[in-house]
Amino acid sequence: MRFEMSATTILGIRRDGKVAIAGDGQVTMDKTIFKHSAKKIRRMYQGKILAGFAGSAADAQALAERFEAKLEASSGNLKRAVIEFAKEWRSDRVLRKFEALMIVADADLLLVLSGDGNVIEPDDGIAAIGSGGPYAQAAAKALLENTALSAREIAEKSLHIAAEICIYTNDHITVDEL
Repeated sequence: MRFEMSATTILGIRRDGKVAIAGDGQVTMDKTIFKHSAKKIRRMYQGKILAGFAGSAADAQALAERFEAKLEASSGNLKRAVIEFAKEWRSDRVLRKFEALMIVADADLLLVLSGDGNVIEPDDGIAAIGSGGPYAQAAAKALLENTALSAREIAEKSLHIAAEICIYTNDHITVDEL
């Protein structure tokens, strides 16, 4: 029997010169919650880059390591690292089979990366991936348009709202901000 993994809600918010990325802690395999407190957000390149990962845990970890190598090779230039990483992800036979998405951010950029070579910068400063992504994105959009909350506060509140709706999202939330 093959188990499908539904493991994540990751949300990135840009507001007032700040960027925050939040992730829940739930790891679910088939109908079983395996872990409540997984850390899916991490800092990279001397703490100047934030990254959040959704999808298969092993695939996400492997992608994180490769992406971090691209950041090192580009001396922390996020745009250059993302372009090189997307080219590699799209052209490498093994990487193309990975089931994961990433949100990455620095002080200037908020981007979504996918295995088909897409690099997307959202127009509204909101990026969401994972099974609870649409719920978190909707909440973030409403909060961004109708409140004066900070990027960090919007990210955290939006994940809590997603956790109330999505069975694959919990309220053990990690938030980091630049």
